[in-house]
Amino acid sequence: MLNQEIRSLKPERLWHYFAEILEIPRPSKKEEKMIAYLKKFGEEHHLETIVDETGNVLIRKPATKNMESRKGVILQSHMDMVCEKNSNIDHDFDKDPIIAHIEDGWVKANGTTLGADDGIGMAAQLAILEADDLVHGPLECLFTMDEETGLTGAFGLKKDLLNGEVLLNLDSEDDGELFIGCAGGKDTIVEFALDTEPANTQLSCFEIQLSGLTGGHSGDDIHKGRGNAVKLMNRVLWECTHKYDIRVALFNAGNLRNAIAREAMAVIAVPKMHVKEVEEELKRFSKIFQNEYKVTEPSLKMKASSATMPEKWMTKSLQMRLFNALYAAPHGVIAWSQDIPDFVETSTNLAAVKFDENRILVTTSQRSSVTSAKHDIANAVAACFILAGADVKHTDGYPGWTPNPHSAVVDLTNNVYTELFNEKPKVLAIHAGLECGLIGEKYPEMDMISFGPTIKGAHSPDERLKIDTVDKFWKLTIEVLKRI
Repeated sequence: MLNQEIRSLKPERLWHYFAEILEIPRPSKKEEKMIAYLKKFGEEHHLETIVDETGNVLIRKPATKNMESRKGVILQSHMDMVCEKNSNIDHDFDKDPIIAHIEDGWVKANGTTLGADDGIGMAAQLAILEADDLVHGPLECLFTMDEETGLTGAFGLKKDLLNGEVLLNLDSEDDGELFIGCAGGKDTIVEFALDTEPANTQLSCFEIQLSGLTGGHSGDDIHKGRGNAVKLMNRVLWECTHKYDIRVALFNAGNLRNAIAREAMAVIAVPKMHVKEVEEELKRFSKIFQNEYKVTEPSLKMKASSATMPEKWMTKSLQMRLFNALYAAPHGVIAWSQDIPDFVETSTNLAAVKFDENRILVTTSQRSSVTSAKHDIANAVAACFILAGADVKHTDGYPGWTPNPHSAVVDLTNNVYTELFNEKPKVLAIHAGLECGLIGEKYPEMDMISFGPTIKGAHSPDERLKIDTVDKFWKLTIEVLKRI
């Protein structure tokens, strides 16, 4: 049996289900195995189970005796996970299980994302649905699909599916923090036509690798001063182009729209008269980056090696237009909240650059708790690339979740946390996107809160789940259910 070490943790049933979830491939937009698992679970436990047209799964459990008149509660998490791995790890997220281990009080995976975001929320739901010794009113467990790349499940949720009046979103990542609002977001997608010309085989060819960056969640971690592999590699290429007339055949960096880019590679050709100068330039930049990011990126590495000369490379015109646009495009925190101390209001993430046969695709995402500011920063990003001659499109985006200062479930959860753990939690908004914004649009009277155990490094292979906070998360959830 896989992940046996994880199954031995307490609370036993929650960790049992988390270990089972680790074995089920569930990349975004490919959750069919998870849907089948949940459907089978509901049917085996003789619970009403619905799979809607979008692929969301809803499992209903009747109230315990004498609790039938209580408010109906919805427990909600998402099925999919971010699939990131280190480049030296051989792992197929479409079919391979996640293998986890315990290290210094944390559960971690081996060079891949763990999927605690939001596998631990699902595990809590399943443990509650299975249990016959818990007290609660009418209960609905909603498992949404494709939260990470498109909020597809929340977008497709019908307005007449849910009966409950209170929603507990189990997709937050900091013990001791209760979330009552979130940022809205949208993506700005950029496409350059890949104009090329035959390569000059008289030049020397190198492959540059930038690695060891921390990456992380483009909402939760955007303010932490971490390096962005797209920006750093582009900085090197821009400078070498101006000084030594290098030519670039390939530039790939980053991966997912909601993750800070961790790795980058480029294939460059250098005039033979400048080979040693370029080699020195790369060493110089390596030292510069290690100095600039000595606190946030202690593992940053950049190396160059000989490469086979490609058949073609970008035209000079495209090369300069791309590099200028990437240099000018903003990344990071754009504005801090004027209402909430130390809270990021608006940000943008320069997520990825990908070359394929006929185009260069640049992926970016923008977030803000102020709708007008979200559109403004998306337009600013678009303008950088429009000036460079690229085609630019915006996604429709998703709404934020406006805090409710009169929320009964927030007051209740705050009091329960304080009683259970003898400390007051922080009540906050979150810069990441949560499905609560979309659910609140469709169910405007829904009283909502979001909480969870501590997860660090989400959306990166450094993702880890703090074991002792999972027990607190469990106790808090079942006690809140008991009192609603």
